[in-house]
Amino acid sequence: MRVLRFSHSAVVDAWRERERELRLRGVDVALFAARAWDEGGRRVPLVARDGEDVAGLRTWGTHPALFVYDPRDLWHALDSPHDVLDVHEEPFALATAEVLALAWLSARLRGRAPAPFVVYSAQNLAKRYPLPFRAVERWVLRHAAAVSVCSDQAGEVVRAKGARGLVRTVPLGVDLGHFRPDRAPGEDDGPTPGVVRVGYAGRLAPHKGVDTLLAAVRDEPRLRLDVAGDGPDAAALRAAARPLGDRVRFRGALDDARLPEFYRSLDVLAVPSRRTPGWVEQFGRVAVEAMACGVPVVATSTGALPDVVGPAGLLVPPDHPGALREALLAAGTDPALAQRLRAAGRAQAARCAWPAVAAAYQDLYEHACAGSQVRRRVLPAAPEPPEVVVVAYGTPDRLRAALAPLVGRLPLTVVDNSSLPEIKEIVGIAGGRYLDPGTNGGFAAGVDHALAHRQLPGRDVLLLNPDAVIGAGEILALQRRLHDHPRTASAGPAQVDDDGRPARVAWPFPSPARTWLEAVGLGRVHDRTARDGYVIGAVLMLRADALADVGPLDDRFFLYAEETDWARRASARGWRHVLADDVVARHAGGATSSDPSRRETHFHASQERYLRKHHGALGWQVARVGAAAGSAARAVVLPDADARRAARRRLGLYLAGPLRAERRLVAAGPGGPAAGVRASSPAAP
Repeated sequence: MRVLRFSHSAVVDAWRERERELRLRGVDVALFAARAWDEGGRRVPLVARDGEDVAGLRTWGTHPALFVYDPRDLWHALDSPHDVLDVHEEPFALATAEVLALAWLSARLRGRAPAPFVVYSAQNLAKRYPLPFRAVERWVLRHAAAVSVCSDQAGEVVRAKGARGLVRTVPLGVDLGHFRPDRAPGEDDGPTPGVVRVGYAGRLAPHKGVDTLLAAVRDEPRLRLDVAGDGPDAAALRAAARPLGDRVRFRGALDDARLPEFYRSLDVLAVPSRRTPGWVEQFGRVAVEAMACGVPVVATSTGALPDVVGPAGLLVPPDHPGALREALLAAGTDPALAQRLRAAGRAQAARCAWPAVAAAYQDLYEHACAGSQVRRRVLPAAPEPPEVVVVAYGTPDRLRAALAPLVGRLPLTVVDNSSLPEIKEIVGIAGGRYLDPGTNGGFAAGVDHALAHRQLPGRDVLLLNPDAVIGAGEILALQRRLHDHPRTASAGPAQVDDDGRPARVAWPFPSPARTWLEAVGLGRVHDRTARDGYVIGAVLMLRADALADVGPLDDRFFLYAEETDWARRASARGWRHVLADDVVARHAGGATSSDPSRRETHFHASQERYLRKHHGALGWQVARVGAAAGSAARAVVLPDADARRAARRRLGLYLAGPLRAERRLVAAGPGGPAAGVRASSPAAP
């Protein structure tokens, strides 16, 4: 796929990570930026890295909505054949109209059909622009194959203004390798007793609310404030802070190289933005950067900040110094709260990682290309909300936490493999349907029981582990990703554990060859090049059409690999599976089982069952020898004694035969509190 992308702000090197990640994913991106642009009060020239496919175009004008490219430069740029045109400018901007007009003319003169185009919007206020801007915006939104927006509010605005193509919220990117929580040598090693170090980073202008932050700090001697930034209010703010002496420091504008050190020196970052008649916070990149550095955030509940900060920060009303002061003190003095915010912040920031942003843009481009094959004037109606299916076995507290965000918002069905009255009571309080199959047939059998007794036949289904938590809004976002492409059978969100650590979700299908590659330590190398795979089932959205086509889960898989098998069968029928990096679920992993040995037996037995089913008896024996060889080698060479013992146990399991060991385990009785619900579903032995 060849993409021509125009973005005046791509003069900033760090913001071109999107294109670098796209190229790593195999997308051919030719990027055109301004030769120089004013960013953050300073003139930034375009400096390309060696071999980087980016070119600077001369620009006329300095306002982001009122500038145009030199049409001669633009004409030459548009000469290259391309599949998608990506104009990273607002739909009403003059540059957008110029690029699209010349692209249409260039295509006609060269005898080509105009390529589908994608535009960008951050505008989250429903403004009515004067002519000709209003007319340009209306035409662009009606004809764009897709619109990327940096907040859900901006998405609502463009839909209300007539956007007919796909509208996708894609956050602004952050480099998690640069903005990270570990401290560099020489940095402050910890908090100063009795002092809360508050920081602000951004433009010093009236709409940013720094005066409210100064008022919050003024009446609380425990608060110390560091201000990084510059702007038209700098002199006035310095004068207002003078009575506070050394409790307030102004550090001037900091470049990207110095920002991580600044964030990590803080106990809490404040984002005190206010709403004005013509402006509201459109994203809040500094909040994401601080969260990525492990710093709690206190922000005002205005604009896009509630979506960007989410559960990872504290929100206060704008222009309210007292509420801001109390929140800063809470985040800076309560260790348990600070720890929770740091973990949640890192998880929230992971949604904005450049690989996730690039994956979302690749999906946009693929959608645009698919849409150009068959032009549709009327978009299909949005799907009905999915039915949530949970297979429970004990752990009522976990189940209660999993259902809590969904009560009253989505239809709930719980299959109780443990037949516990407490589970039935929890489901009744949540307003869900309680199903007791009368026996513990395992996870796949539980799901199939729910599918056979669905509340709403014909709807998509979300499979949710009782040790996983995801909000209703995230589920609906996951469903939108599921329906971005007509042949997507399943979609899974990114996952983090209770401490905010990301977990791997997408895996290639198991095979004898991969087992041997894993045995010799090359499994990860293979995984990076694998083109076909699936997403794990702890939180997994299944498309109704695919369920009807592929059928239910194979209930011979008692625990693990049931979703792997279903995904493999779906792939064989032309369906695909996607990871929605921009949606995040929390998954404890292992919380529904207290017996690691039992889990391991079920897992490897499922691997044997899967390999026998899809690769035959010979394929299983090849894989078995590879798994045994790898375990034997690890039992000798691993430095950790516990790891060597685990490898020896696995070797014994493969020598005896995992399915044979599972049959003995089941015959011996339950043996543990969670024999019927998997904890997680990794892919490789």
